[in-house]
Amino acid sequence: MEAVLPILGAFIVVVFIILSGIRIAQEYQRAVVFRLGRFVGIKGPGIYYLIPLIDRQQKVDTRTATVNLEQQETITKDSVTIKVNAVLWFRIVEASKAILEVVNYEQAVYQFSVTALRNIIGQHSLDEVLKGREEINRTLQEIVDSTTEPWGIKIEMVEMKDVEIPESMQRAMAREAEAIREKRARIVKAEAELEASIKLTQGAKQMEESPIALELRRMQMLSEIGIDNNTTTIVLIPSEFSEAARGVAMMGKLKKD
Repeated sequence: MEAVLPILGAFIVVVFIILSGIRIAQEYQRAVVFRLGRFVGIKGPGIYYLIPLIDRQQKVDTRTATVNLEQQETITKDSVTIKVNAVLWFRIVEASKAILEVVNYEQAVYQFSVTALRNIIGQHSLDEVLKGREEINRTLQEIVDSTTEPWGIKIEMVEMKDVEIPESMQRAMAREAEAIREKRARIVKAEAELEASIKLTQGAKQMEESPIALELRRMQMLSEIGIDNNTTTIVLIPSEFSEAARGVAMMGKLKKD
């Protein structure tokens, strides 16, 4: 019995060592395996085995990760100091490169993205930054993605969140916007007056060619005045009567002469 106990103990130890090499990786995880310090392959997802005391692993998450680029103070092309922040989405497409090619891939992505953002803002004027965010986002994504590709990282999207400009510049932009709105209002008013004058000229020519149209307009004016309950009474004399009266006056003047 005493001879069996050491054998049983050794068996238990061997079984424990064997079982301790069993590993499980989730569907979104990959294990970069090193054997005596050398890279031997990628394991997972699911169950796999590592040789105890010989193999070592380092897991990476292949899901899309989010990086908040903290607010950066930078100068635009037209020498305006602004503060801007952004959000970056990336994921690991080659786990081995993310571990072997860079020390800390998350920190590397963050630092390069911040530097690229500052450089891009410096190449654009303030108006371009405010109006062309989509273009800047696309350019930043392309630059960062080309740099992180050797690290096995794919940049999926970059979005600028907020652009903070100095208060004095905000007031200047507000005055400029107000001036633009006033300009538009004056242009619209001038166009309306021009159109009205053209219509009046056309109406005058039409009445000149057709005296009956002038009489109809006079009658319409009389009815419009009556609607307002005015106490003043206006009697419109047809144009033929006025012409006849002027003719009689001219004849009387000739007789006197």
